Order: sequence, then structure tokens, then C-alpha cells
Amino acid sequence: MNQDRFHGIWKQFSGKVKEQWGTLTEDPLAVAAGRHDSLAGRVQEQRGISKQEATRQLEDFMSRNRNWRDLSRR
Repeated sequence: MNQDRFHGIWKQFSGKVKEQWGTLTEDPLAVAAGRHDSLAGRVQEQRGISKQEATRQLEDFMSRNRNWRDLSRR
């Protein structure tokens, strides 16, 4: 297992912890940040890329698909 994959797994774990903390404290921003971290960690783990590259790819995807949630509600 290379180091980037390990860091991706750790980022997923810490994202889940942050998400749970946000749920306990009723802080929606902490919940969203935890979900974002968890997703970035999953991208990093699966692709074996650096943290910065995983975050860049996730931000690029989110900017290209800003209203994907609105479309799925229809």
C-alpha cells in the first residue's frame, strides 16, 4: 500500500469523525466539511494520488456540477 492510499484512508476516517461531531453539535458546516473530507479521502485512496491533487479534482468536479442536487430532486 503506498503512502497516498494510506493518507486517503486516514482522511476518510477523519472526515467521518468530523461529520459525526457536526451532527452531535448540530453544526451543519462541520457536517458538510466532514463529508467533503471523506469524499476527498476516497478519491485519494482509489486513485493513489496526492492530497492536493485529490482536493483539486473534487473541487473541479463540484464546480462543473454545481446544480446536480437540484436536478436530482425533480
